[in-house]
Amino acid sequence: MIGAAQAAPYIAGALGVGGVAVWASGQRELVRRWCSWAVIAPVVVGAHYLGTPGIATLVAAIALVAMVEYARTVRLRLPETVVAAVVAAGAPLIEWLAPDVFWRFLLLGGLAVALVPVWTGDGHDGARRTAFALFGTAWLAALSGLVLLGPAAFALCVAVAVADVGAWCGGRLLGGPALSPLSPAKRWGGVLGGAAAGVAVLALFGALTPGLVIAVAVAAPLGDLLESMVKRGSGVKDTGGWLPGMGGLLDRIDSLLLAVPVAVVLS
Repeated sequence: MIGAAQAAPYIAGALGVGGVAVWASGQRELVRRWCSWAVIAPVVVGAHYLGTPGIATLVAAIALVAMVEYARTVRLRLPETVVAAVVAAGAPLIEWLAPDVFWRFLLLGGLAVALVPVWTGDGHDGARRTAFALFGTAWLAALSGLVLLGPAAFALCVAVAVADVGAWCGGRLLGGPALSPLSPAKRWGGVLGGAAAGVAVLALFGALTPGLVIAVAVAAPLGDLLESMVKRGSGVKDTGGWLPGMGGLLDRIDSLLLAVPVAVVLS
């Protein structure tokens, strides 16, 4: 299986070729997206190059930022946001440093998240706060599965990222019926294009296993729709605006949030 060190030159080359094509297109939105990828790719490659410590640290930072975005999107209050962020960001670190207590940490953390609205005595909005906080905690803590996947984690991350690009191209070239009312702009042609691109990456990385194929081809697009459902229910288009061309960090990792736990379960 190809690791981060071996793949780094190829990823850099792909970014370079993609950059030339994007700049030649003259489309500002594509240029903005490429600039974001030019920053994201070295960070992800570097974290995986460092092994488990790097992956756990990166996932913890991602979960922390994504929880803040999620809490703002679904209008959580500060107390449960803080507790949920601690649990979600702590999960990958516990999985790395103390795997024997990982599930106890999650269960006790989930209980703490659920009891925050009770502690504040919120009889009007407490049930909604508890439900959304628990969902967000479980959703983002699932990223800690990258620590469990070992070398396959890098292949999965790259495959999901390339599948996202393939879906964008496939949707415009192949078209087809809308994928779901949750995201009318996405087409079945995009699903096929994304699946083909993602599976091709898995094959190139020597990681073509049934579990990873299902995670990339099926779970990843469903993860995208899951986040679309959350955003539509909250009446927002993006969970943030600080990543050029991508919205927020949660908008960037939405596919991984379902692909990772599916890959872990099927591995």
